[in-house]
Amino acid sequence: MTDMTANRPAVPRATARSRLLRSDWFTIVVHWTSAIAMFLSLFTGMRIAADGIGAVVPRWFLPILFQGDMWTVHFYAGLGLFGSATAYLVYLKAGALFDRNSLKKLRVLALPTAARLKWGAVNVALHWLLYALVLTMFVTGVLMYTGRGGWIIVVHRIAALGAIVYIFAHILAHFMYGGWWQLLRIFVPQSLKLGGVATGRPAWLALAAMVPAVAAVAAIDLKTRDTLTMRASATQPDISKLLDDPAWAGIAPVLVRTAQGAGMARGAGESLVELRALRFDDMAYFAFRWEDPTRSVARVPLVKRDDGWHLMADHVDRMDVQDYYDDKFSVLFTKSEAFGDGGIIHLGAQPAAGKPKPMNERGLHYTEDGSYNEMWQWKSTRGGMLGSMDHQYIGPPREPTEREAKGVDRYQGGYWNYDGASPYTYNWVSEPVGGYQGPVKVKFLPRDLAATKAAMGAPLHSPEDQVTESQRYWMMDTEVVPYTAEGDAAIPVGTVIPGVVLKNNGQYTGERGALKAAVKWADGHWTLVVSRLLKPVGKYDNSFEPGTALNMYVAAYDHTQTRHTRHQRPVKLRVE
Repeated sequence: MTDMTANRPAVPRATARSRLLRSDWFTIVVHWTSAIAMFLSLFTGMRIAADGIGAVVPRWFLPILFQGDMWTVHFYAGLGLFGSATAYLVYLKAGALFDRNSLKKLRVLALPTAARLKWGAVNVALHWLLYALVLTMFVTGVLMYTGRGGWIIVVHRIAALGAIVYIFAHILAHFMYGGWWQLLRIFVPQSLKLGGVATGRPAWLALAAMVPAVAAVAAIDLKTRDTLTMRASATQPDISKLLDDPAWAGIAPVLVRTAQGAGMARGAGESLVELRALRFDDMAYFAFRWEDPTRSVARVPLVKRDDGWHLMADHVDRMDVQDYYDDKFSVLFTKSEAFGDGGIIHLGAQPAAGKPKPMNERGLHYTEDGSYNEMWQWKSTRGGMLGSMDHQYIGPPREPTEREAKGVDRYQGGYWNYDGASPYTYNWVSEPVGGYQGPVKVKFLPRDLAATKAAMGAPLHSPEDQVTESQRYWMMDTEVVPYTAEGDAAIPVGTVIPGVVLKNNGQYTGERGALKAAVKWADGHWTLVVSRLLKPVGKYDNSFEPGTALNMYVAAYDHTQTRHTRHQRPVKLRVE
């Protein structure tokens, strides 16, 4: 018989080269630029979010998350994502490529057609979902950068989680559409072909548009930052009169929105801060007023139980108290333009290589360029109500002491104190992480228990209880005696005593005592006025003499040890 297949033309087998799909080179560039920016944005954002109170999902990723200066990377990644999105939109417009993701293609999902076409429509839908997520993250991120919090933070985090889900859905949908070859095409470039004619013009137009767009965003940020101007006053303010002194009349405050702290009104973690400044003769004066719903001065009191004295606060061993603690307020002055409060914030369980871990595993404050930043910290119970404010600095990571290296004492990175003595001591013997689960060793007992109880006033049943102006939760060194078992036996179970003992009338000494303050709480606000010499006092001080230009950051603490409110956009200080 004749072989009927002999004259049949051979059907060539599909080779890898013939099946290889390609993408135009600019799409590949934008894809991977966006992918890298998205990855960095999401992973740094999760590290930041993991530090939040009650964070759940971000903490799942802690073992693989980065550590260190996350804010700088996060903001630059967001800026990179904005630039990539701008370039891609211009590219689609210039190349008449909007049909790639036309919403008309979604009609296929309702038709009885091939599965491949339906997966193509799913890819289009996912692209639009990505656009919505990126836009949401950008808008809410900008609002958060300007100090907004509350539901905006929630929306930002939901959009970020949606972006993580999108990544996996995007890969799966492309695989279902065209298998491995569809996934590999994003690695194989070709020139963009329009009507059979190759052209690179859309790509160059897109790049030309991206640079000014990113520069415009950065310029708008720099040009619109609030400026606190310190001008000369005709009269010297009496700080004890606070804002009622005539010297402050007519000085409009700079308003700073701070958020993402613990407590505050309705637990929202937000506080609006007012800043004012003036100078007279050789002195600089700053006035701060901030929202705080309660007057909290009960810093880690001790209560006597059947088996001994116990700390009333939780997480004292981890340096992360959020209940019985004193209100605080801090101010940072820096010349740095870096993000993260001038580049001092480093997140993670051990962000400084070769240095001890922070006890709360949240991170450390320090600089990486060897610079020193002046910091003021007002602490209500530890001399703050008596007219003092702690003079501190943030510089390079210090070498740890032997006790810090062993984890007995808290290691604070580059956050430390000016030379001089502190007026306060804690009324218990410190214990390392994992401690304070049972009775503690008390250092001092009240000399006159009845007088101490009268000074403390009505007992507290909650950290949110209002403490009146006449109540105080500290003892002066003249009001205590060293602990003895005999003296302890005379104190009934259920007694509460202060956890702070003050000496030197609550005043710091040396360079650490360079700040003088007056303060009062009323109507849900603290008002604090601080004075310091215009010329530098300590070796890490800034000058406040005319011509000075600095960046300022402020933070409010609502009976919390470290979970203060914050703002990422600095206030510019100018001295005239």
